[in-house]
Amino acid sequence: MTMVSFEDWKKFDIRIGEILTAVRVPDTDKLLQLTVNVGEESPRQIISGIAAYAEPETLVGKKFPFIVNLKSRIIRGLESQGMILAVSSPEGDFSFLEPTADIGAGSIIK
Repeated sequence: MTMVSFEDWKKFDIRIGEILTAVRVPDTDKLLQLTVNVGEESPRQIISGIAAYAEPETLVGKKFPFIVNLKSRIIRGLESQGMILAVSSPEGDFSFLEPTADIGAGSIIK
């Protein structure tokens, strides 16, 4: 495990994002193309390898935490402007992280 300082941790801008659209990326088994409202500078396109864990239509309208200040990168010819946060176990269990309260898109995780 690599240790990071608190100063490094503070560099991440993590916000609640609401998924507006979700579709499979053609010719891939793992990738979904998400359009996400993260408050300011929305919507954003995020390409994520979560297709094995949810059908795209079940994600629309749901809110999850996203890192929104990662450098953009091109994945399969599509620009990805962030990263969804989720959890997995060594046994292969997977779960999305959802706020339990009605938290608005763009809310900052501290």
